Amino acid sequence: MKPHEFKLTEDGIRAVLPPLEADIMEHMWKVRVATAGQVYEYMKKKHPEIRRSTVSILMNRLCEKGLLERTVDRGRGGMRYVYSVTTTREEFEENVVKSILDALMNNFREATYAYLSKMKK
Repeated sequence: MKPHEFKLTEDGIRAVLPPLEADIMEHMWKVRVATAGQVYEYMKKKHPEIRRSTVSILMNRLCEKGLLERTVDRGRGGMRYVYSVTTTREEFEENVVKSILDALMNNFREATYAYLSKMKK
């Protein structure tokens, strides 16, 4: 995933993901595989107002961003989607840093070099 936007005022993954998507990813990196229903149960503890459909929509967006993938599981209750992470948190963070540095180098090469050379000292 390449970040589309970087929010300087936010910490951690919230700098590149909306807050609810960031909460879902934090949980998914812990559990690795879950259904939207399972993630909803986790999310409603943090966000009591959240709806089940909202969680499903957000998880589908995370699939579109390449952070989750989904498969269909057929059981007694019918079909359900099972989501799993496609990348570790470390790989995600590395990709974000690479994307941001690449953008800085493409747009502000001299200033980026100057700043990075000061950091070594």
